[in-house]
Amino acid sequence: MRTALYIVLALNVVGSSWADEDWWQFRGPTGEGHTSAQHLPLTWHENQQVVWKTAIHDHGWSSPVICGRQIWMTTATREGHKLFAVCVDRETGEIVHDIHVFDVEQPQPIAAENTYATPTPAVEPGRVYVHYGTYGTACLDTATGAIVWTRRDLNCDHESGAGPCSSPFLLGNLLIVNVDGRDVQYVIALDTSNGETVWKTDRSFDYGTVPVNKRKAFAMPLLVPRGAGCQLVSPGAQAVYAYDPVTGVELWKVRHSGFSSVPRPVSGHGLVFLVTDHDHPELWAVRPDGTGDVTDSHVVWRETRGVPSRSSPVLVDDLLYVISHQGILSCLEARTGEVVWKNRVAGEYSASPIHAENRIYFFNENAVCTVIRPGRTYQELAVNRLNEQPLMASPAVAGDALFIRTEKHLYRIEETTP
Repeated sequence: MRTALYIVLALNVVGSSWADEDWWQFRGPTGEGHTSAQHLPLTWHENQQVVWKTAIHDHGWSSPVICGRQIWMTTATREGHKLFAVCVDRETGEIVHDIHVFDVEQPQPIAAENTYATPTPAVEPGRVYVHYGTYGTACLDTATGAIVWTRRDLNCDHESGAGPCSSPFLLGNLLIVNVDGRDVQYVIALDTSNGETVWKTDRSFDYGTVPVNKRKAFAMPLLVPRGAGCQLVSPGAQAVYAYDPVTGVELWKVRHSGFSSVPRPVSGHGLVFLVTDHDHPELWAVRPDGTGDVTDSHVVWRETRGVPSRSSPVLVDDLLYVISHQGILSCLEARTGEVVWKNRVAGEYSASPIHAENRIYFFNENAVCTVIRPGRTYQELAVNRLNEQPLMASPAVAGDALFIRTEKHLYRIEETTP
């Protein structure tokens, strides 16, 4: 009953306009890259609008998450033997906590562009939840840094140069994690108070029919309305699934034949927009009101050109914006998939965009941010550059500041003059 009540409250947040809330999960309050901030900086560079710049040790691509004055992220030694959680003071940039969470005796090899600390934490008042894929999941006390509980049995095979990526999702008193490896594929919900399993659901696709490297996925779920309730839309390899978040019961699935998908879905206009594959990504719009296998009945449109393999979409009013890894920025009609415009933007893109007060911020891997005006014509407002690269983590927002993580530092970028 407690779980159901929390999820009803969470749905009320999803269905309403976002307030000036903490950036508590990957992609912000709604998980879809939107912020209510109205005075984010439009222009900056290494020597302008940088309020502070704090060194973060070792190596990690997890995005910063923010609750009150605390900013949390994870990092790891390059060989993956030591895993850490780091907390930075939002106002001063000082390190508040630097916690050695786990040791790993024999970490699996990972791709050169990945890290052992890529999944983004989830944070709420008093608790932060850090996840390192197969290497462990932990709940930490945000005041003291003490480890409250750990799980080291959510194991999967990250081999073939992949590594951990899927981020945990906090929903009421549930911490929900996609576990999609070469060997096992399931979704699990943990009780946030003690880490115990509330439900666990295996993916229903017959993965025995596909090669092991095509069974992996790296995305995280999104809470989407379903009638008077809600559902958890969870991309996996070979299919995307929807689950009842209270029980974990599968509601529907759409088969697609892709794998290693990274972008988080977004939803609107009675559709869910998702990316099906990493190497040959396709953008699909799916009606999320079905039951069972709805592959042949609920896919409304598909786009195969200029689709992102890593960066998540952003939906603003009637238009959907996506940027491919190679820098092809596309604006599509959300309801039909019709291309409104395309434009090439410099650089390669892994970070997901942010929408704020009639602007969209796109960050490339060279720490260059292109800011555009959303609309039916391409309108570039500014191009900003930091000296340090690469930038793989999606930035966060709190108040009127951008918090940008590069390979070595966390920046606070904010208007410093009237």
